[in-house]
Amino acid sequence: MAKIKSKTKSPDVKKEEREYVIPLRKKWAKVPRYKRANKAIKSIKEFLARHMKVRDRDLNKIKLDTYINEFIWERGIRKPPVKIKVRAFREGEIVRAELSELPEKFRFKKAREDKREQKATEIKKGKVKKPDEKPEEKKEEKTKEEKTEEKEKKSAVVEAGKKLEKEASRKSKQMAKMKTKEPKHQRRMALQK
Repeated sequence: MAKIKSKTKSPDVKKEEREYVIPLRKKWAKVPRYKRANKAIKSIKEFLARHMKVRDRDLNKIKLDTYINEFIWERGIRKPPVKIKVRAFREGEIVRAELSELPEKFRFKKAREDKREQKATEIKKGKVKKPDEKPEEKKEEKTKEEKTEEKEKKSAVVEAGKKLEKEASRKSKQMAKMKTKEPKHQRRMALQK
């Protein structure tokens, strides 16, 4: 069941890669239904700690890929999968695990996330412009006539705004006077006789 591949990047660091089919039903069948998915995740970590020979079987040294988590939780907390095929990598003392065969649903999601990460690294390096950035425009020097025209336009807009404010304040004063003359409540017709 387990395939062992050794890759060496440098003479000191060895990277082991193994592939396991982990049975989950025996473990999660022993716990209540509302804890089954949690137990499945924990049993994956325990299995990898045992078979990858993690020191003291420390579950904190085992890192599961997000797609493993989503695969387990896909059908809800009560119905995790019966078994799962996992590829495990050892990097020093840390063991990383990922799904060996991604379902189509996760393939598209992974491709999208990889594309996002690639764009982010390109933006960090300065190769690609951010989407909200506008291309740099060359600013031409404006003549004195254009500058005076812009000032006149701005002053005209400000004056028009002031006129509108004055008219609005006059209307509001008149409306306030008219409202005080009207009675607050309508009287009943029978009482007006």
